[in-house]
Amino acid sequence: MEYFKISLPNSLVRINPLDIVYIKAEGNYSTIVLTNGTSRTFTFQLIALEKASKQLLNNPLMRVGRSYLVNKHYIYVVDLTEQILVFAGREITAKIPNLSISRDSLKQLKQELEREKLQA
Repeated sequence: MEYFKISLPNSLVRINPLDIVYIKAEGNYSTIVLTNGTSRTFTFQLIALEKASKQLLNNPLMRVGRSYLVNKHYIYVVDLTEQILVFAGREITAKIPNLSISRDSLKQLKQELEREKLQA
C-alpha cells in the first residue's frame, strides 16, 4: 500500500491517499480533510503537497483552482450553476461540507473528469 508522506522537522505523517477527501491551501498552511471527518493543518504550501502526490503510482488527487487538491474518487457533483463541489462515497463516514469553488475552476475539473471517462 502506498502512503502520502509529509515529513516535518519533528514528525512524519503517513496517510493512505484513499483516506484523503481534499486538501485546502491557506497561505503557507494546508489543511487535509479525511474520509472520517478529521482534519489537520500543516505548515506546507499546496504546491509541495501536489508534488508529493505526483510521486504516487495511483494518484487520486487532482488540482482544483489555486486552493484545492481533491480526491477524484469522492467527487459526486460538480455544479457549475451553484459553484459547488459535492463529495460522497462508501468510504466517507462523516459529513463533508460542500466546497465553494470558482466557476472557471469547476468547469476545468468537469472537463478533466469527462476526458478521463472517455479514456476508461
